[in-house]
Amino acid sequence: MVDARGYLCPMPVIMVQKEVKANAPSQLTVLVDDECAKGNVTRFGNSQGYKVDVKEVDDYFELTFTK
Repeated sequence: MVDARGYLCPMPVIMVQKEVKANAPSQLTVLVDDECAKGNVTRFGNSQGYKVDVKEVDDYFELTFTK
């Protein structure tokens, strides 16, 4: 899991990029609390071949990457 809450772009994308590059997970959960980060991280996931599901939870978003 990557908890990128409290970070503004491009940091959440960089955090997810490092995790994907290091571990190539088939499933990954990412937490963000910024609308811009939600969009950018989703686009990054899609560009890497992941299906990205977004769920709004209280005051943040839970993005689930699945390959």
